[in-house]
Formats: sequence, structure tokens, C-alpha cells
Amino acid sequence: MSDVTGFEDISPTTLADVLGREQVMNIGIRPLWPSIPRIAGPAFTVRCPPGDNLMLHAAIHRAGPGSVIVVEAGDVDYALAGGNVCAVAQRRGVAGFVLDGVIRDLAEVREMRFPVFARGVIPIPGTKSAVVPLGGQVRCGGVNVHAGDIVVADEEGIVVTPRAHREQVLLDARAKLAKEAGESLDAWEEAHRARIDKILGEYGIGIV
Repeated sequence: MSDVTGFEDISPTTLADVLGREQVMNIGIRPLWPSIPRIAGPAFTVRCPPGDNLMLHAAIHRAGPGSVIVVEAGDVDYALAGGNVCAVAQRRGVAGFVLDGVIRDLAEVREMRFPVFARGVIPIPGTKSAVVPLGGQVRCGGVNVHAGDIVVADEEGIVVTPRAHREQVLLDARAKLAKEAGESLDAWEEAHRARIDKILGEYGIGIV
């Protein structure tokens, strides 16, 4: 399993500033219950064809503790998982689900406080017949995700750090946070106004 030490302390906002738009999942995938905690872990990747959830159900028994199970689903018409699947995943130490699809039994999931980021909820379960290899590249929320990439998700969004770049991204993110921590609001405001004035000045516009 990839080492994610340090990433749990860095928000998706900071990571997005470092990595750029292409590593940020779109807003359709969102936390499914309020005050969801931040999760950070290596991606355990799963692909489920339309209407089928077999491979997610297989993944909860194969993903290592601390993993974030990331699923590319083929539709939003059938639930990928329900309360029992989430309960078993939680018991086995899975950090959470990031699903380009939907679940059911939201009340149960919310009560157990298992972090799920998905496109929504539907009460209809999928079937279990399509066998697809686990651990391949998936596309989730518009981002290509490989097994072992670092997934950080909270109420601000979901960002994927390619595992090959994790050390540099962590260094860059920490440097950004250190710089921001050493800057007062007054200093930020002064620099911000100067920057905005400069841009507006290029168009012959001033701030009143």
C-alpha cells in the first residue's frame, strides 16, 4: 500500500492549487452526509459495468486497510452498494468510497458515519454478474485514477495525486501552507489589491 503520511493534513483546496484542474473530480461527486470527515488514502480501483455492482462487492474483501475504494460505474440507475456493504468495508478498515455512481440505504450509512462520496442515492440495487479485473485504470468524476494514487476528499472536493508524484506534491503543498501561515490578512489584502489593480489597469479600469 502507498504511504499517504502527510496527505491527511492537507485539504483538497491546497492540493488543487498544486495539481491543477485535471486532478480534481467534478462537482457531481459529493459527500452524501453532512460534516463528512476528510479521507486520505491510496486508491483501490474498481470498474462496474452499467447496472452491475459485483466488483465493488468483491473489492470490500480485497482492499487493504486505509484504502479509498474508487469506482467507475456505468450508470446512475442502479445502486452500487447499500448499508451492509458499507458496514463491512468500514469494519475492514476501508477509509471510504468515492463512486462515480449511486448507493442506497443512505440513512444507515449516515448513522455509521462511513464516508461516501457519490452522485446520489437510488433504492434499486444492481445485479451481480459482470466480472471485471480489479486494480485497473478507472475514470471517476472526470479524472483518470490508477491503483495506488493518493485520493484526498472532504466537503471541499476530491483531488487525486498520481502516486509517482506524491513526494513532490507533498513538498509543494507543505511549502504553500507554510507561506500562507506566515502571511497576515493585512499583507494578503495589500498584495491581492495590488494584483487586482494591475490586472484592471491593463484594461484602463481603476478601483473606486
